[in-house]
Amino acid sequence: MTATSGALYIDKASGMTSHDVVARVRRILGERRVGHAGTLDPMATGLLILGVGPATRLLRFAQGQDKRYRALLQLGVATDTLDAQGREVARARVPELSLDALRAAAAGLLGEQSQVPPMVSALHHEGRRLHELARAGLEVERAPRPIRVRSLEVAATSEPTRWELDVTCSAGTYVRVLASDLAVRLGTLGHLVGLRRLASGTHDVADAVSLEQLAEQPARFLRPARELVCDMASALLSDEQVLAVRRGQRVELTDVGEVVAGLDRAGELVGVLERRAEYYQPTLVLAGAS
Repeated sequence: MTATSGALYIDKASGMTSHDVVARVRRILGERRVGHAGTLDPMATGLLILGVGPATRLLRFAQGQDKRYRALLQLGVATDTLDAQGREVARARVPELSLDALRAAAAGLLGEQSQVPPMVSALHHEGRRLHELARAGLEVERAPRPIRVRSLEVAATSEPTRWELDVTCSAGTYVRVLASDLAVRLGTLGHLVGLRRLASGTHDVADAVSLEQLAEQPARFLRPARELVCDMASALLSDEQVLAVRRGQRVELTDVGEVVAGLDRAGELVGVLERRAEYYQPTLVLAGAS
């Protein structure tokens, strides 16, 4: 792995956009090729996965992993953004609620479903981001998207109108919308006052560092590019196969899956290969990189 190629796990601070984090990392590392997988709202904190240098090409493989969040739901108040950064638009009485009632309502939100993205989001509509249209006072129709909620645990806090949520869901799920839906099921309104991403796939926020830590030791926290495809089946390539893959040539491997991470003898990622009949064809090659 070169000094400017690999994976980077940042613990994002509140108030920054994901793009702000990328811009800061570019300045710290002196590397233009930096990208991220899985946008976090400005209010949200927690794990943001970045690719640096040639490894940015691998981010699409880390994009679709399930995510885990810890969220704080405030009942009784709705905002136009469904979170604390928005403008209050309505209030409603909060009925007396038990933990069992919360758990029963949360259970009704599990599984495969369709979710309409919020207007204040980074999705595009006719070339413009939805949040830009929302700031201009416009609202457009958004197509519902399939999501999956694997788990939704609820815990009480010291305040009767605030509840902590632990959510594991598919990529592309808006926890803000999920929390608002939960509030409606409880017979009231609600919005998020806190959101933290704890994990993405097998990557955990415990392995992430702050931008301040990165600035102090820029080279210390860059991780091998292969971590961006750690959920993918892998195959150890011979020296001859490594050369062939770097030339874009197909190789013959034991059947290990449709898409395979090809590793050299040192365990470094050479490229990603896809099965073509009895052979594997390189579709992404990190020639000479990590």
